[in-house]
Amino acid sequence: MEIFFKILLVIFSLGLIAVVLLQRGKSAGISGAISGGAEHLFGKQKARGLDLFLQRLTVGLASGFFILALLVAYFVKVG
Repeated sequence: MEIFFKILLVIFSLGLIAVVLLQRGKSAGISGAISGGAEHLFGKQKARGLDLFLQRLTVGLASGFFILALLVAYFVKVG
């Protein structure tokens, strides 16, 4: 069971890395980082299509990665 969770954790981590690298940058440069962060915070930019799919996939993979990391840590400690 522990090996299964470790393999699943590696798959989730590779998937998370791939999805994050596939996402498009929201802004470029120092000035874009300041204004882009404010726009993202107040919701002026809405994700559509592929960007929305990648954003939701990132949230799902990150949640799964976090849960699997806790499970693996628990099984390593107990076993």
